[in-house]
Amino acid sequence: MTASLIVEQLLNGLQFGVMLFLMAAGLTLIFGVMGLINLAHGSFYMIGAFACAAVAAATGSYWVGLAASLAAAAAAGALVEVAVIRRLYRRDHLDQVLATFALILVFSEGTRWVFGSFPLYLTVPDFLSGPVTLPGGIDYPLFRLAIILVGVVIAGGLFLLIARTRLGIRIRAGESDREMIAALGVDIRKLYTTVFALGAALAGFAGALVGTIQSVQVGMGEPVLILAFVVIIIGGLGSIGGALLGAILVGLTDTLGRFLLPVLFDTFMDSSSANSVGSAIASMLIYILMALVLFLRPTGLFGTRAH
Repeated sequence: MTASLIVEQLLNGLQFGVMLFLMAAGLTLIFGVMGLINLAHGSFYMIGAFACAAVAAATGSYWVGLAASLAAAAAAGALVEVAVIRRLYRRDHLDQVLATFALILVFSEGTRWVFGSFPLYLTVPDFLSGPVTLPGGIDYPLFRLAIILVGVVIAGGLFLLIARTRLGIRIRAGESDREMIAALGVDIRKLYTTVFALGAALAGFAGALVGTIQSVQVGMGEPVLILAFVVIIIGGLGSIGGALLGAILVGLTDTLGRFLLPVLFDTFMDSSSANSVGSAIASMLIYILMALVLFLRPTGLFGTRAH
């Protein structure tokens, strides 16, 4: 095990964490402002990936595909909020869970009907393909570094949006007292639709970026959705800063755990099953981390109140 290999895994964990942040930021905005449990958030991740792959293939431009991922996911989010979610705000969380779970099935079968069951693939743009040499002679894929940079820029943009803009003021007010801002004349329906579309767009963009590295397939959003929920539980409900820190912690814990634990168990255990034991424990690390955070801070690292 070399230092360059450890640094590479650290960067992989950071890139994974940035992707989780794009998912979790939308989830925490939606829950913070609306108090809504949205299990269909992973479907917007999938929609963004498929929109990017289809449009990039049709136009020959990856950048047009990325723009399409944002537009398609945001449009799908706005449509879902107006047609379905708007009827769930005053219902209990069980109704929200059942309705948004049904949306997962609708989106999955609809996507399979439109695109088929076979995965689609995206090609990394030429100027972002190949490795780049980092200080210390470490070769690392340029596109993964670009994902980290884009994630940092989006995180900064979200912080500025929440802290410095009129929309951000309304979002923060909506988190504190939804009835009051409605009484002050804010169009609460328009605010809800905007926030939901913004969260969906972030998820779709994340799907397009990750679909470029892996593949685009039906059902790809659900495993990531589970991790996004872990992130917002660790970071604290309604906190963008908590979502960022939680995503980085989860990304690094999962990536380094899957890399280091099998090696450590293979080194110290004289057994043919050592590698499988290490892998099994590594897959549980993020949930152990979540349990530890909840034991020490039941509201999460940056959470202030329970909804």
